[in-house]
Amino acid sequence: MEKLPDQTIPGIARAEYIEVEPNVRLHITDAGEGRPIVLIPGWPLSDEMYEYQYNDLINKNFRVIGITLRGFGKSDKPYGAYNYDVHALDIKIVLNTLDIKDAVLVGFSMGGAIAIRFASADNGAHVSKLALCGAAAPIWTQRNDFPYNLPKKAVDDLIELNYKDRPKLLSNFAKIFSATETSLNEGIGSWLNGICLSASSHATAQCLIALRDTDLRSDLVKITIPTVIMHGKKDKICSFDLAEQMKAGISNSHIVAFENSGHSLFLEETPKFNAELIKFAEK
Repeated sequence: MEKLPDQTIPGIARAEYIEVEPNVRLHITDAGEGRPIVLIPGWPLSDEMYEYQYNDLINKNFRVIGITLRGFGKSDKPYGAYNYDVHALDIKIVLNTLDIKDAVLVGFSMGGAIAIRFASADNGAHVSKLALCGAAAPIWTQRNDFPYNLPKKAVDDLIELNYKDRPKLLSNFAKIFSATETSLNEGIGSWLNGICLSASSHATAQCLIALRDTDLRSDLVKITIPTVIMHGKKDKICSFDLAEQMKAGISNSHIVAFENSGHSLFLEETPKFNAELIKFAEK
């Protein structure tokens, strides 16, 4: 066989897996050149949820790094702790390994809560802007002094259902994921369900516990970097009240409302979502 000319040999592929502790590797999507945008998915999704963001961001000259949290998608799924500190440390190790600085950190849903925990302690080492998208913060469940979103009992029921019939948990979740049950077409719904099914049962339950119990109000006041809060007005999983509470707690923040979206604003209003994210990142 004739030898191929040198210029057709591709460059070195970027790592698709990064080890964050012995025997725990996270799946990474790392593509494009330019200022880094780091994407953190929500529960119980993976970095694949950003499929319809990657190309637009890469084409606008950003390096895009999607990080699948431990326990989900193609990342390793150890038994053990799954609180926000564990996930934030994993993200820090990935960003250290890739030598990422001056990044825009984007977190969706639980990923937004974890992004808040990370940004509150980062002190500008890796991240200089924060985008919170349908974020499950500052608290996902009601307290005596926080009358917003879900009662704790509702989350207890989700955890119980996870251990009895996880596919039913996911199908129930899918029904309230968007503004209406038909906001997303059947193909997109099936694709999302496939991603969610790839999560481990243990991680699915442990992250629900973290979502139920974690109070990030003291983290919000530590965040001084520019922050955009993108949130669907019809969100049934993280009510719009949460966006207003985040804005009240983060000094340098503003809200971009998605009037026609439920929780899945990145799929229900994709062109607007991508354009707002690019506009914020380019400033």
